[in-house]
Amino acid sequence: MSLLHRQILKDLASLFGLIVGCLLTLILLGRMLQLRDLFLSQNVSVWELARLFMYLTPFFLLLITPIACMLSVFLTFLRMSTDNELMALKASGIGLYRLVRAPLIFCLACTMLNFYFSFHGLSWGMDHFRSTVVEYARTRTKLAMQAGVFNQEFPGLTFYAHQVDNESGKMKFVFVQDRTHKDTVVNIVAPEGEVNSDPQKGQVSIMFRNGRIYRREGEKLDVLQFGSYSVRLPLGGLLAGYGIDPNRPSEMSWARLFKINNDPLELAKHDAVFGRKVLVEIYKRMTLPVGCFVLGLFALPVACVFRGLRQQYGLILSMGLFLVYYTLFSLGITLGESGALHPAVGLWFPNVLFTAAGVYGLRLAALEKNARVMVWFAHFRLRRRAA
Repeated sequence: MSLLHRQILKDLASLFGLIVGCLLTLILLGRMLQLRDLFLSQNVSVWELARLFMYLTPFFLLLITPIACMLSVFLTFLRMSTDNELMALKASGIGLYRLVRAPLIFCLACTMLNFYFSFHGLSWGMDHFRSTVVEYARTRTKLAMQAGVFNQEFPGLTFYAHQVDNESGKMKFVFVQDRTHKDTVVNIVAPEGEVNSDPQKGQVSIMFRNGRIYRREGEKLDVLQFGSYSVRLPLGGLLAGYGIDPNRPSEMSWARLFKINNDPLELAKHDAVFGRKVLVEIYKRMTLPVGCFVLGLFALPVACVFRGLRQQYGLILSMGLFLVYYTLFSLGITLGESGALHPAVGLWFPNVLFTAAGVYGLRLAALEKNARVMVWFAHFRLRRRAA
């Protein structure tokens, strides 16, 4: 039995690594395309690119670990069922209940790993990602501010500097045209300026000194003179729509979420929607890791029941079942953020439902009985073949 459990764990771990690697690669490549403007405009080395991907990895692993755990268990036991290995083990006196130990250990390990991503890895990765991207944006801005060149990389903004010091970011004889507001054109002229960045706040700005602002709205023209004036650059547009807001609940640390949720003074600084989002995020980070164990337990009897099914169809089936779980989970998030349903009910309901279905299915599979839905599925297949 020890040898059998080790072999099952080995198969589960191999499939899990393959699935996580494929999904993570696809997601990170998609994120790379979102950041293509930043990467193409900078001399970003392979190591710096790998660092950004490493910081994003915990955020995506929190989401893909449950489905990877489910697919690993499903495909492993589907193969064993299709190859009649389960039948041979039953003939040797080894029932399904004696085989459950390996997948349960595997699902528990995935759950613990996802709890680590939820409570620590996510906030660590997003904090480092935010500060690194802002620093890259600052470097990009300095490089773009070349002497005598009009810069239009930022949507709605045009920059020009007659002299630029690339080391310090200081500029001489600076002109900026701002068309980000509808029907309003703002021109800023200053003898000197400087690029500044704040990684903690996720901001990049240009400070102008001793200049003038020409603001035209329709036929009206206003002229203002200033000693110092700052223009914050829209990093959201620069990074192709990727938000790096440190006050977004999905990027906060567990300690900060818990502190905000239990501090009435802190909640009073924001609207009711923000408070509900914080509470939803707290329950989300507790229920997603538990989803690894629940989906793994649910996938085991489903793989045994659908014996003889080809692996490509099994993959489609398992993805469909996960889609049902994720739809219920997303619905719980939406209802929780809108205040229509308490997050504890909406986010725990999918886990409770799939746990009950998994336990019931495991009992039927151990007794070699089929659920009524399987009888309907068998009749459908027979009718299709007869047709």
